[in-house]
Amino acid sequence: MKHVNYMLPLILAAALTGWSSCKQSHAEDAEAATFVLSDTMMASIRIDTTVIRPVESELRLSGKVTPDMGKVLKLYPLVSGYVRNINVQLGDYVKKGQVLAVIQSGEIADYDKQLIQAKTDMVMAEKSLKVAQDLYKSQLATEKDVVNAEGALNNAKAELARINEMLRIYRKGNGATSIVTAPISGYIIEKNINNGMEMRSDNSAHMFTISELDDVWIMANVFETDISRVKEGYPAEVTTISYPDRVFHGQIDKVYNVLDPDTKTMQVRIRLNNEGMLLKPEMFATVLLRYREGNEMMTIPSSAVIFDKGKNFVMVFKDRYNIETKEVKVTKSLNEVSYIQRGLQPGDKVISRNQLLIYDALND
Repeated sequence: MKHVNYMLPLILAAALTGWSSCKQSHAEDAEAATFVLSDTMMASIRIDTTVIRPVESELRLSGKVTPDMGKVLKLYPLVSGYVRNINVQLGDYVKKGQVLAVIQSGEIADYDKQLIQAKTDMVMAEKSLKVAQDLYKSQLATEKDVVNAEGALNNAKAELARINEMLRIYRKGNGATSIVTAPISGYIIEKNINNGMEMRSDNSAHMFTISELDDVWIMANVFETDISRVKEGYPAEVTTISYPDRVFHGQIDKVYNVLDPDTKTMQVRIRLNNEGMLLKPEMFATVLLRYREGNEMMTIPSSAVIFDKGKNFVMVFKDRYNIETKEVKVTKSLNEVSYIQRGLQPGDKVISRNQLLIYDALND
């Protein structure tokens, strides 16, 4: 009997504790069950759907602007002499045929002398032929004499034509000068001569470089680790320091499958239409490549992901009375899109704006 009286208080205490815990649990369930989004909150959130999309990646490269090498011409001296006059400066736009410089040349003077002699020889050959023909008619000369005179005249004409052609090739100007003219319309992007400079026709250095700049190339460097990620045809977005808010669009049209022995990089070429001549040779350029990796994953807006306590969560929306917190594994985020490895199913709706307020209300 005493044993029963001793156990009775313990049994009553346990019952009270259980009743208290049950009451608290029901209170929490009731609170959770009564959570509902107000009309104001519904208007302030955004709901997005989980969709499967191809996985995209991006690669950032550095490079520089260069002229289209198919539209670049270098001008070399054709004759020896010295520079008497220069009519253009670096960066000038020139038209085809425009005079760029004048070179005073002893070679031109020598050809002038040969030209005078060739003209004199031709006049003499013409007279000799006429005399031979008259003598032949008077039977005072043979037919061979006439043939020889005709041959001499033909040789004189050929020599005169040769000298005139050489002077045309050397672009003879007034007096003993050679004129340097622009073979194409474009911009002077290199100038390596000055007034009074001595020129030699056997010198490998060029005087001017002219380039059309309506189209330019971006030569970008690719590190060895990224070579497998670059292919011809990939779209490219190019930005420059000069125009940080301007994006130039092009695509890779050539991959140079050789590595620079010094930098250990491979180059790729992006061709751009240089509207407004904004891009100048030697400008620094940043190239952004976007491409698809070939596989697909579930995606949601990056703004929907909540990072808390070292984990990523999203708020799954079913209706205003039913919102669930789910942990997700994010593979990567790119261009405001997060790729989800697990935690969601295609078609799940997630809250992507003001979801942190709901997360705090449900998880505090």
